[in-house]
Amino acid sequence: MAIKNDFIHVSYLEGMKRKFVIVMAVMLIGILSSAPLSGVYVQKAVLNEAVSSGAEKTNEGYDFLIITPSDFALALQSLITHKNSHGIKTILATLDEIYNGDYFAVQGRDDAEKVKYFIKDAVEEWGIKYVMLVGGRHGGLLKEKWWCPVRYVHLDDKSNWETSYLSDLYFADIYDAEGHFSSWDTNENGVFGEWKGSKAEDGQIDLKPDVYVGRLACRTEKEVEVMVNKIIKYENTTHGQSWFNKMVVVAGDTYPEYPTNEGELGTQQAIDWMPGFTPIKLWTSTGTLTGEDDVINAVSQGCGFLFFDGHGNPMTWATHPPGDGDTWIDGLKVQDMNELSNDGKYPVCVVGGCHNSQFNVSMLNYLKIYKGIWNWYEYLYKGETSYECFSWWLTSVEHGGSIATTGYSGLGYTKEDKNFTGEASEWLDTHFFWEYGMNGTDILGEIWGNAIRGYLNTYPIDWSQPAGSFTSIDAKTAQEWILLGDPTLKIGGYP
Repeated sequence: MAIKNDFIHVSYLEGMKRKFVIVMAVMLIGILSSAPLSGVYVQKAVLNEAVSSGAEKTNEGYDFLIITPSDFALALQSLITHKNSHGIKTILATLDEIYNGDYFAVQGRDDAEKVKYFIKDAVEEWGIKYVMLVGGRHGGLLKEKWWCPVRYVHLDDKSNWETSYLSDLYFADIYDAEGHFSSWDTNENGVFGEWKGSKAEDGQIDLKPDVYVGRLACRTEKEVEVMVNKIIKYENTTHGQSWFNKMVVVAGDTYPEYPTNEGELGTQQAIDWMPGFTPIKLWTSTGTLTGEDDVINAVSQGCGFLFFDGHGNPMTWATHPPGDGDTWIDGLKVQDMNELSNDGKYPVCVVGGCHNSQFNVSMLNYLKIYKGIWNWYEYLYKGETSYECFSWWLTSVEHGGSIATTGYSGLGYTKEDKNFTGEASEWLDTHFFWEYGMNGTDILGEIWGNAIRGYLNTYPIDWSQPAGSFTSIDAKTAQEWILLGDPTLKIGGYP
């Protein structure tokens, strides 16, 4: 298979090895000195008492549900006010309220399933259409900790790269084909989305979103404040601005072993579906993409959309010049994000590449040498030692970057991986632009959800096939496509 694998720079790995001892020492000092002052928590508890829980509003109808830890609730209040002012009836529920049964009776075997049951109740009782999960990784060395729950799907694609990956589609696919709650655990063994053997152990999952789900993978209250300010600024000031009508695409020859420049063809298809937008093509074939500076300069001028089509890992994105598989041309790395100076001119970004949206990465992985030298080294060469992943870092940059980013939490696949019998990630990525440019959908979450439905209608899943089959790749492609952003975002802003 010609899987769109994460690429590895040897020079990068050598540098990481040299830095390891220093980083480990610094992180150990940080861990040992991280015990919180009790006064900080007392102050936060007092602040959270001022946040309206909304428990008395359960008989009202709402459009938009925000699910967040209590720590972030106060920072989200201005966003709730903003959304309500634009006719999007919004309610915030804290995880404590969900787990305590303040709104609905608690159901579910773990925190993620409790949240999913809560969303189901909110759909049926309040008419919720959009859900935003607020919270990303919250440390954890021996076991991951999360501000807001996540679901790992256990589909083995037989790539020998990963046997599980993050899926927020789990929280959006509320019902099965018969209208019953969709647990994604049909054999009830506590392993979700399991597909490892001759057929799917958890089969007949509908996968089609019943609500539109996005996530702000914030790790600090400061990141919440940054995202709230960016969303409000974007929706209030973007309409009618000339910069919005530009579309930056970044691509090259994804698979030099094949005769076409696949990434450039994919970005051209997206351009063709976006009438009225001025394309800025950063392509290796034309010499307009020679490195990160080309992307930084183009994005810093402002653009409505940004599309990368190539290779990635959690820390970087890159591609090849035509016919040259030995040469990598970088498009952007996480350490470049703060150089983006497009404050107030934020694009919606689509990233085609492996693992760019793997938002479980952590610098704590530097410390996992206790797993053995080779397991530890694997964290390095897979790019899993970043503070945050590529897509979220791009989205959460305070004075630039994107307003939202879609991408893949695991290996990305293309038609080359299916022996040219059908498309995979390139279908979803390009049809994101079809939804906006040709179908006229301008609410971010609806574009995400409609594209997934269209993909699954085009490539129906055959759950009777073995793990690693083309149809299992189709299931994984839909499951791993993550929306990091506000699902109610009005693309182009409000008049």
